[in-house]
Amino acid sequence: MSGTGLFFNPRPDGHPFKDMITVAQHADRLGYDELWTGESWGMDAFTVLTAIACNTRSIRLGTGIVTVYSRTPSMIAQCIASLDLVSEGRAMLGLGSSGRIVIEDWHGLPFKYPLQRTREYIEIIRQALSGEAVNHEGRFYNLRRFRLGASPIQKRIPIYLASLGPKNLDLTGELADGWLPIWVHQGHLAGLKEQVAKGAARAGRDISEISVAPQIMCHVADGDEDLADAERRVRAHMTYYIGGMGTYYYDLFSRYGYKAQADALREAWVAGDRAKAASSITDEMLNNVTILGDAATCRAKLDQFRRSGADMPLVAFPRGSSLPAMFRTLDALAPRVTSRATPSS
Repeated sequence: MSGTGLFFNPRPDGHPFKDMITVAQHADRLGYDELWTGESWGMDAFTVLTAIACNTRSIRLGTGIVTVYSRTPSMIAQCIASLDLVSEGRAMLGLGSSGRIVIEDWHGLPFKYPLQRTREYIEIIRQALSGEAVNHEGRFYNLRRFRLGASPIQKRIPIYLASLGPKNLDLTGELADGWLPIWVHQGHLAGLKEQVAKGAARAGRDISEISVAPQIMCHVADGDEDLADAERRVRAHMTYYIGGMGTYYYDLFSRYGYKAQADALREAWVAGDRAKAASSITDEMLNNVTILGDAATCRAKLDQFRRSGADMPLVAFPRGSSLPAMFRTLDALAPRVTSRATPSS
């Protein structure tokens, strides 16, 4: 499936929730194909998407992501089936393991066996959503005789995985309907996609069966000053991931060839110098991982991501973006020509 999607995570310290409804409705009118939202330690994804489902018509709605440590697989099956019913068949399930800091410090659970756990979750969720009685003997769960009492509208709700490490990419190719990477370097996307394709091939599948939906930080700027402000905010956001979210994103950017920058960033982060850490993010890193600039530049960069292998690029907004900036970005990157009237907020 090809098209253009949207990623938006509501934050209590940012826009009120009604703004997310406004943005979702605007994206729906513009013809955006998908809207994804995660949860981390903020609002939970299923409640947010249920509210959006009740206020939109066509846009498909995905959890991007819910972690396999936060709920039992049976509960996730119940939640996504319920969302599919409420949205009249528009639900998509994005799963991931998250990371050690979130799982151990927030959920209070040991971050063990993420790959094996994800595999077992998918097996149980698929079995539950099929409508058959769930009988499963696994490493983490032993389930018997229960059948999901709320049948989803879709015969097969798409399951996506958030992955960037080699073993996770292999698992994505083997089991998932879609792939949800974040902070993707457009020059490395084809190579990462090839790793997914190898996993798919070993399972007798083809990469064409897997939708590649990278979350990309996008901002269509209103002049040079606005662009500079957006770059500052994106640098701060990227710095937090590389410096403050364990080693996962540090390893990722090191594999991209930015180990020296990542090392300098983490050294400054540990020392408490956030400004110096952010200064380690080079213009090259921004240009290859994000989409920032005027409307024409951003459309060209989005097309480059498509040529590199993105089937469904997801437009995400830098933290602190204003509603006018979100509307301007959505309008410029809309998947089809339609009314560009900005709704009142």
